[in-house]
Amino acid sequence: MPSQPTVLVTGGAGYIGSHTAKELAQSGYRAVVYDNLSRGHRWSVRWGPFEEGDLLDQERLQGVLVKHEIQAVLHFAAFAWVGESMQSPEIYFQNNVGGTLSLLNAMRSSKVKRLVFSSTCAVYGSPEVLPIEESNPTAPSNPYGESKLMVEKILRWEGLCHGLKWVALRYFNAAGCDAEGETGESHFPETHLIPSLLEAAQGLRAACPIFGSDYPTPDGTCIRDYIHVTDLADAHVRALRYLENGGSSVAMNLGTGDGYSVNQILAAAEAAAGRPIPIERQPRRPGDPPRLVAAPRRAIELLGWKPVHSSIENILETAWAWQQRCTIKH
Repeated sequence: MPSQPTVLVTGGAGYIGSHTAKELAQSGYRAVVYDNLSRGHRWSVRWGPFEEGDLLDQERLQGVLVKHEIQAVLHFAAFAWVGESMQSPEIYFQNNVGGTLSLLNAMRSSKVKRLVFSSTCAVYGSPEVLPIEESNPTAPSNPYGESKLMVEKILRWEGLCHGLKWVALRYFNAAGCDAEGETGESHFPETHLIPSLLEAAQGLRAACPIFGSDYPTPDGTCIRDYIHVTDLADAHVRALRYLENGGSSVAMNLGTGDGYSVNQILAAAEAAAGRPIPIERQPRRPGDPPRLVAAPRRAIELLGWKPVHSSIENILETAWAWQQRCTIKH
């Protein structure tokens, strides 16, 4: 067995996965990244071995689990664009649900019994009560959220029938970038609000689209709970240790408990960039709930976790620093 505890990070070449691989390495783990690079980046794999492969390739996955003597899996690999999921739901169920089944089959064959799953607040749909507790009804309003909820249900039965121990981390809006500038957010096409705003600030796009100005919110734009990606990475490592210490399988929210509207994020982005940002107001996107704000009490109590990097100012400062520093563009 390797001298360091070894974990597999599926989707570890992506935004949140690469930040978590760094956090794992700093916490004494050996992080083996498994990614097909369809939406991740080879340059972001810097903190452990890289194995290129598709999640649906069960034989390849099983070989990697055995080769590296994997002891646990952190599962990020998924399609994660709400708008795309509304246009092509079938690829979301095939990739996110089918890929997870392939992973679970490989884990079962290799006797790997611990999994930390990258879930989402999209499982709640449009909640009537805020902030959102884990006990809130789950009623996804888009296929992306539905695919993640399906996986959570599969994990429950995998635990009951086969002894899998799991944590599903339902996070809210991941944002910000690594303070050291070693990894960051880079999607193509870029659909997330904060990097889209900063691209517009740099002149890399003519304007940032703002979807919807007639929501039932104080300024008419969507309200979201923004959580710094470094805080998310920390929570994944804490969830892994929680399972190692015998913790029970559970779903938990990761957020700050504070909500910011799109217009408020625009103002914060302009302050960070020191310039006005051109925007283009467009109609609502199908599948976007008006408000999503977390109640993160369970993660605080069970993991000893706190979102210490997640002020809006720090999120925008680190994202802007990365945007200026990053020379790797598609």
